[in-house]
Amino acid sequence: MDISKQVAIISGSNRGLGKNLAQELLKRGAKVYAGARNPASIDLPGAVPLQLDITDPESVAAAAAAAGDVTLLINNAGTSTGADLLTGKFDDINLEFNTHVFGTLSMIRAFAPIIENNGGGTILNILSVLSWFSIGNEGAYSAAKSAEWGMTNALRLSLALNNIRVAGLHVAFMDTDMTANVKAPKADPKDIAKIAIDGVELDLYEIIADDVSKKVKEGLSGEISSLYPKLFQ
Repeated sequence: MDISKQVAIISGSNRGLGKNLAQELLKRGAKVYAGARNPASIDLPGAVPLQLDITDPESVAAAAAAAGDVTLLINNAGTSTGADLLTGKFDDINLEFNTHVFGTLSMIRAFAPIIENNGGGTILNILSVLSWFSIGNEGAYSAAKSAEWGMTNALRLSLALNNIRVAGLHVAFMDTDMTANVKAPKADPKDIAKIAIDGVELDLYEIIADDVSKKVKEGLSGEISSLYPKLFQ
């Protein structure tokens, strides 16, 4: 894919990884629609600010109507409520799934026909190492990301027939507002954005952004004890 010839829309572009993805695409010559619930919060010279709440069907439909030239969809918008599956509020658990699963699916259903009509292109879903691995707490986020990964695999097969490549980015903790309270090592979102767009440019289906994600992926082929040794102590 020649990035300089693409027209991208990115959800959650006002900060964190989304903002860095937009900056990376703009630097490479792409046209960028920068989506956010509050478009006034977008500070991206050269981008087209767009009101976008992926959990609101009317907002998604309006964005699709305004961005009819899109060839690259990046589903980046996310939430992290910290909800535990057993004790967390169902409103928080629903928000995780409505954002990462149903909101992402809503975007894909709205923009896949547009991308197809424009000759084909790519959809990149920003996933997580926690789609493969749970750290025990914040189970709602991990479960929602696992569902998003499964959805990515299913749509990859379906949309290949429409000349649309569906890719997934797996990444561990990044230094963003969402992980402000996390004490573990964090990657620079600017570096992850470059890795992500490099992967899109190379037409990769799966982009592994860091060593943690690579190690966890390797562990999926082993026994449960390789990922969760504390269960066997």
